[in-house]
Amino acid sequence: MPAETALPSSAPGAAGSGTPTLAHPFRGSPALAWGDGADAIELPRAEAVGGLGAEDVALALRRTKDFLIATNLDPAVLRGAQPTAAMALLDPKQPGTLPRLRRSLSDPDRDHDPLNLVTRFDPAEVRPAGDTVKVRGHMTFAAGQPGQVRVHADYTFVYPLVRAGAGAEDDAPVARTVVRRELTMNLVDPARWKATPGKLAIERYSSDTYNNECDVHDGYAHPVFPGTGPTGAPATGAAVDPYDRSRSLEGLKPDGCGVVTRT
Repeated sequence: MPAETALPSSAPGAAGSGTPTLAHPFRGSPALAWGDGADAIELPRAEAVGGLGAEDVALALRRTKDFLIATNLDPAVLRGAQPTAAMALLDPKQPGTLPRLRRSLSDPDRDHDPLNLVTRFDPAEVRPAGDTVKVRGHMTFAAGQPGQVRVHADYTFVYPLVRAGAGAEDDAPVARTVVRRELTMNLVDPARWKATPGKLAIERYSSDTYNNECDVHDGYAHPVFPGTGPTGAPATGAAVDPYDRSRSLEGLKPDGCGVVTRT
């Protein structure tokens, strides 16, 4: 598919039929045509903005991509490890951000959920079905206050998973969990602002996780497998299409934990 440069006007159409398998984990999903992993996060051409040069803007774009990789694509993090590489990219001088993230990772609950920034699965429950995560989205940048560049990233990640105890047989049930994230990151000139050179500050973020057990806040996403129902609280919200990228998450207010129309 051609690179996405802005939100599409509608959700993607039907993507064929068939049950996903270990050999074909994206069968029947629009993500089959999406890019693979980090290569799908394409950076726009950097230009000077906000009193920062093109090299500074290029650094902000690269570091934002690095953060997305470290929080959504790192194999160890997906298997439940700590996102240490991602935390190393954040400015320790930004009040609250790193302490809140560390708190959510060490003692997660409803109000402190690492899934708001980091994709993790419980290794005792599931494992990735192969090495590929499908990715679709785009990144833009604009001037912030003088001496600042804002990078906005909007990406959807599709994770195929099997149960942790599943063998190598091709007919092992495959579930897909879909995560969409919007992030606005700031890189600022430390000569003008109180900041650590080269580190990112998170201005705002939004996320939604689809095909995930409702009201479970233990720091992991818990997919529901085909042919089974949720083991936790039932879904009470409206049905949603996890592949619909036509509207910003920031303008949406989810009405409870919804059901997905497809994965």
